[in-house]
Amino acid sequence: MAQSTAKNPLKITDTTLRDGHQSSLATRMRTEDMVPIAEEMNKAGFYSIEIWGGATFDVATRFLNEDPWERVRIMKRLMPDTPLQMLLRGQNVVGYRHYADDVVTAFVHHSAEVGIDIFRVFDAVNDERNFITSLKAIKECGKHAQLSLCYSLTQPKLGGPVYTIDYYVKKAIILQDMGADSLCIKDMAGLIAPDDAYNLIKALKQVLKIPVQLHTHYTSGMASMSYLKAIEAGVDIVDTSLAPFALRSSQPAIEPIVVALQGTPRDTGLDLAHLFKLGQYIESVAPKYRDFLDTTKQAVIDTGVLMHQIPGGMTTNLVSQLREAGALDRIDEVYAELPRTRKELGNPPLVTPTSQIVGVQAVQNVLLGRYKMIPLQVKDYVYGLYGKPPAPIDLEVQKIVLKGYQRGETPITCRAADVLEPELDKAKEATKDIARDIGDVLIYALYPMTGMRFLKWKYGLEPPPPSVKPKTMEDVKREDELIAKVKAGKLVEKAE
Repeated sequence: MAQSTAKNPLKITDTTLRDGHQSSLATRMRTEDMVPIAEEMNKAGFYSIEIWGGATFDVATRFLNEDPWERVRIMKRLMPDTPLQMLLRGQNVVGYRHYADDVVTAFVHHSAEVGIDIFRVFDAVNDERNFITSLKAIKECGKHAQLSLCYSLTQPKLGGPVYTIDYYVKKAIILQDMGADSLCIKDMAGLIAPDDAYNLIKALKQVLKIPVQLHTHYTSGMASMSYLKAIEAGVDIVDTSLAPFALRSSQPAIEPIVVALQGTPRDTGLDLAHLFKLGQYIESVAPKYRDFLDTTKQAVIDTGVLMHQIPGGMTTNLVSQLREAGALDRIDEVYAELPRTRKELGNPPLVTPTSQIVGVQAVQNVLLGRYKMIPLQVKDYVYGLYGKPPAPIDLEVQKIVLKGYQRGETPITCRAADVLEPELDKAKEATKDIARDIGDVLIYALYPMTGMRFLKWKYGLEPPPPSVKPKTMEDVKREDELIAKVKAGKLVEKAE
């Protein structure tokens, strides 16, 4: 790599091997396609490489027939000089509900053992109490705890009744005082505008002693502009992807940012030629995963998110629900209902799992009448099992939602996980005839049904379906040849 002579070089977290393919290709990149490039990635000079977390754990066991723990072990051997980073959903770990403290602690300890160095921890409602257990476990392992704040808005730009600069600054100070080693502003929907990025980062840098990192997505088309303004304001680290897996709903591409900063005080010092070589390798394996690329639109950005602020993944879920109900023509009604439902539920950030909670309830409100049908997940949320939302829940809605709720009609005010019974011993008992280590037990604890099915595949007790078989470049070549023959009129089906 080239060496930077900048006074304050910008540091880069590379997301290609996690969020890059999660956002672009439904998380389908396999470990076998990461291995050949790992040693060259290690030489690039990245601050860290995000390799794991988010959906990668679930997808590996559900769709790829891969042991997620083994991916980290392999990557650690091949990339010993670059810190490996993961995304941890706080008390949700890498699942979709709150897990008991013993599961969270065991997961962090085992993740550190297999090779994770930096834990980026976030909570869907920015309730700092949901960081307590994972933060303690990260510190016990002597690893880096990057605590995050989910960036959200209630209007087109920063401000309004909830998400102000003051909101983020106060939360950031709390996380620093808790012991965060760094802070990340996690903009999962690509909503942060350039001027807001500048003002927010400037305010945070004035009060924090720990490094500040900005994570955003290209969804709205503003991300690269927002990064430049954040860099101007003094941000320490940003997330980028190699070009083949960048843009769309992924992160900005690293290559243009490297060139834009050359010769400036924030020069990254990264070698463009080396990055190009890494990108060429990604291009060479990308055709295996082209079936997962969204080609339904010409635009590589979602201009709709600039208006309705609904993340792309959430939009997909809404469309799917309405199509199943035969009511796709009512999507505009759902878009109008979403802000109202979200406000009544405390204006949570729209990120997993709160995006599903708000989205499902908004769809039900449109199709069946407001709060006539209330999913259990919504009841759990209003009761407090996901934590305290950023704003108070509407009291009338709270009464309707919790009427007859099995846990009680008065929401809890304690830390959400305090009402959860330990789970790890039950998971050990359920897997005693198949699990060989704590990693296997945790796979089951997080996903009892699909996790147990994977363990049976792993140990040869049940054959995996053909759908988990990896596609090869030979498969891609055969597909291309077939398509070419069809286009040339050389392949015509014989009439029966």
